[in-house]
Amino acid sequence: MKKIYLIIVLFVGFVNYAQQDAQYTQYMYNTMSVNPAYAGSRGVLSLTALHRSQWVGLDGAPKTQTFNVNAPVSDRIGLGLSVVNDKIGPTSETFFDAMFSYTIETSANGKLSFGVKGGLNLLSIDFNQLSRYQNEPTMLENNLNNKMSPNIGAGIYYHSDKFYAGVSVPNILETKYFDDESFSVAKENMNFYFITGYVFDLSPTLKLKPAILTKIVAGAPLQLDVSANFIYNEKFTLGAAYRLDAAWSALAGFNIDRGIMVGFAYDKEITELGNTSFNDGSFEIVLRFELFNKYQKLFSPRYF
Repeated sequence: MKKIYLIIVLFVGFVNYAQQDAQYTQYMYNTMSVNPAYAGSRGVLSLTALHRSQWVGLDGAPKTQTFNVNAPVSDRIGLGLSVVNDKIGPTSETFFDAMFSYTIETSANGKLSFGVKGGLNLLSIDFNQLSRYQNEPTMLENNLNNKMSPNIGAGIYYHSDKFYAGVSVPNILETKYFDDESFSVAKENMNFYFITGYVFDLSPTLKLKPAILTKIVAGAPLQLDVSANFIYNEKFTLGAAYRLDAAWSALAGFNIDRGIMVGFAYDKEITELGNTSFNDGSFEIVLRFELFNKYQKLFSPRYF
């Protein structure tokens, strides 16, 4: 029963509505995936890997893996590479992107970056996974196998020691993947992002870092994520988040060493799907590794 329920939810959502980018709870540690202008902004060679398992306990539930690497190559130019794999029910999509950013100084500690990206998307849909639940054999003739489509994106990102904000459209080209008179259309629509955050000093050892992510997609509900994380002694992070009309989340992070950070998140759905006995919530883990050499020094911790 749980598989039939999920297949109906995912399949109807994918085929009849606008397709959205992968969803992240720890977006504050995975910024380059939503804004190419972030590339190189940390000032070091930075590698980030993330895994998300959504709606654990349901067969065919969304699973996402992300890997990106970025670094500054000069005082003004940053480069980055990103790979995202997103699997939902009978669909599997992989994104390969290269990022370029150009940064200008706006004040003593403020920087404004402009970013662009270009890449390829590979989409596969295996309708055979639905064969036992539908009565239209013609659907099985419409499988997609690594359907390739190009895409481009752009963004603007501002940051200082305690504040950041950015706007972006990671995928500008609206690609139509599937069109048939007997069936519906799946289309990659533009996702518009706005992100912002600030760090408040509560004491010499305790800080509060609220953050917001807003995503707007034509044909889909507004996504608004609000989070608040407490940072203790520049080592431990503990917080909570709320996704509008969708989920509550708990977050925790730990700076293992000067260049190693690990973060965890758990989402509890507040929708009808979240109230089912076979949905154990969503789990997410992120690992960031940064390389310094003997000439590189951080005079203050980086929070973004």
